[in-house]
Amino acid sequence: MDTPKCDVPESGKCDAQTARHSHGTDVGFTIAHHQAVGSVESLATIDRPPSNAETLPASKIYHPLSPHVLALLMPSSIFGALARLGLQALTTYSGQSVFALAYVQATGCFIMGIALGMKVPFGEILRTHVHGNDNRLARHPYFCDCIFKPSFVGFCGSLTTFSGWQVDVFDSWVNAGQYPRGGLQNFLDGLTKTWVTLVVSLVSLSFGVHICGLIAPYFPAPRSPSREVRYATTTASVLAYAATFPAYFCLPADFRHQATTALLFSYPGTLTRYLLSIYLNPRSKYFPLGTFAANSIGTALLGLFHVLQGLPSPVSPATCSLLQGLGDGYCGCLTTVSTFTAEVVALGGWKSWSYVVISWCTGQLLLLIVMGTSFWAGHVGERIICTFTAS
Repeated sequence: MDTPKCDVPESGKCDAQTARHSHGTDVGFTIAHHQAVGSVESLATIDRPPSNAETLPASKIYHPLSPHVLALLMPSSIFGALARLGLQALTTYSGQSVFALAYVQATGCFIMGIALGMKVPFGEILRTHVHGNDNRLARHPYFCDCIFKPSFVGFCGSLTTFSGWQVDVFDSWVNAGQYPRGGLQNFLDGLTKTWVTLVVSLVSLSFGVHICGLIAPYFPAPRSPSREVRYATTTASVLAYAATFPAYFCLPADFRHQATTALLFSYPGTLTRYLLSIYLNPRSKYFPLGTFAANSIGTALLGLFHVLQGLPSPVSPATCSLLQGLGDGYCGCLTTVSTFTAEVVALGGWKSWSYVVISWCTGQLLLLIVMGTSFWAGHVGERIICTFTAS
């Protein structure tokens, strides 16, 4: 497979109109220049590598389902899930002033901003050097799209979690922690977690784009890798995910609810989100349907797993660890705040706020149906009852 690149004629000049068109439809370029996308279909460029939408030659395009692209999602999902679990463990302690997920969402959105901003300076390199007959530099922007986009989007999407945010808010409404406070305080706690997460995510994304714009000029554009390097990277990515299976079965059982089960389900969650984004995002004219579906499905599933962990007759320790891993791994990687935030910023105007309201209300409504009815019927405890180890 050829590395995607700008098609440079013998004269050494690239089609500037093509270059401008490819940037004009790109979300990274749009956010960096404080613009709004012209159409919702353009939001598909967040997740997929360059395609015919950028009017590149067919021979220079990575198919969204290319083995190279899908393989890069494997280590990205693993390290994203690990980073999320590690940050949550690090920032959860007695007397904490900021809820743990705020750090997770801020970090993921900041890195996402850097990833989206990286394309802009490389695009400027293309336009600057294309008339100077520098064909080597003209190839780099599209290589960056194909390599960095799956890696960064997979990592940030697995690091941030929409479903975790929604469940955290709902737990505040119902006072799942059983703190000595009244209904008004429960409402304020849930409201705080809602708007703080939104503000932190939006600011972190914009800050990441800004920081990237400051430091990118001091770093050289990456060179296109050889065929051997590309296939070696793909093989290493597959082996990285394959290693999660012996890690699950060979490491002590105590590690399963902490990390190994989540790592096992991280890639399926990321892959599901990626496929939903690829196939559903371009189908709606109003908001990104794929991301919305991924976030809604993941939120409902996470709520279901919490209900199953709170059954009066506790499930076995192995099942309890499996449910925890499905929540942290599959649901955590299926849902995303980083892509959600990038889409909100790129949409602009009434579309962005309607997208936020619809997504948030849908998540809370699903949890009200799945968790709320179970809690208030008295059949399920609001806290996890099952244990991860045999007594």
